[in-house]
Amino acid sequence: MRTSKLQNIARITLGAFLAFAGISHLTFNRSEFLAQVPKWLPVNPDLTVILSGIVEISLGLALIFAVRYKKWMGITAAVFFVLIFPGNIAQYVNKVNAFGLNTDKARLIRLFFQPVLILWALWSTNALKKNSH
Repeated sequence: MRTSKLQNIARITLGAFLAFAGISHLTFNRSEFLAQVPKWLPVNPDLTVILSGIVEISLGLALIFAVRYKKWMGITAAVFFVLIFPGNIAQYVNKVNAFGLNTDKARLIRLFFQPVLILWALWSTNALKKNSH
């Protein structure tokens, strides 16, 4: 099934966003991302930030360039957004200030954007459509 021009723009935009976020994990926003790693996670927080940054860069580039596999990249990105959601919840529950989110209200509102990212990944790659076979 073909994707629309708007879906392609949304897919490329999401890919660029992910690649940029991944680069920021490894460079200028590293301490902000470290603040989001849940304390209960049994992995070194810095390693978690590095690995998630590498995954984000890879997913972002794949969303942009692996057009033949865009449906699977959309599903993979959606799963990734589900997997990192506990970090957002931990930021809210533990009242961690990061990324300018320095109030409970701001941290709570952010939680509602994760489903938007999941749907964005699925819609922009046509992963929500059944195959016509």
